Amino acid sequence: MSRPFKVLGIQQIAIGGESKEKLSKFWVEIMGLNKVSEYQSEKENVNEDILSMGKGPYKVEIDLMQPIDPNKSPKVHDPKLNHIGLWIDDLAKAVEWLSSQGVRFTPGGIRKGASGFDVCFIHPKGNEEFPLSSEGVLVELVQAPADVIQALG
Repeated sequence: MSRPFKVLGIQQIAIGGESKEKLSKFWVEIMGLNKVSEYQSEKENVNEDILSMGKGPYKVEIDLMQPIDPNKSPKVHDPKLNHIGLWIDDLAKAVEWLSSQGVRFTPGGIRKGASGFDVCFIHPKGNEEFPLSSEGVLVELVQAPADVIQALG
């Protein structure tokens, strides 16, 4: 099957929990990952610490996500493995082609993500109009910058 885009690698893994303190205890204090920034969005119901491991184009982000309000949606802490992010060499072409194949995306289209890259999400469940999905796992497609495309392409 010919596709007009390429999945280059893992950009991020997002982990949700009721407490970023508990998540940080493990990922920062015990495992030694570096906290590089924070992100908060009322609309996305998330208070997030962004960690990193590796360097340059091989760096992988680990997002520790706690809900602002655990009773509101989206519930970033359920499931605990919230989503995985994949570097894509041409996000616009990927979304167009995947949609034509029947892949369902979440509402919102392509937009700027917490780390400043263009992103969109493949829905974990299909529907009548778009029957293909990521089968239970939320998948974030992330437009790779030039250095990542060169290194991993």
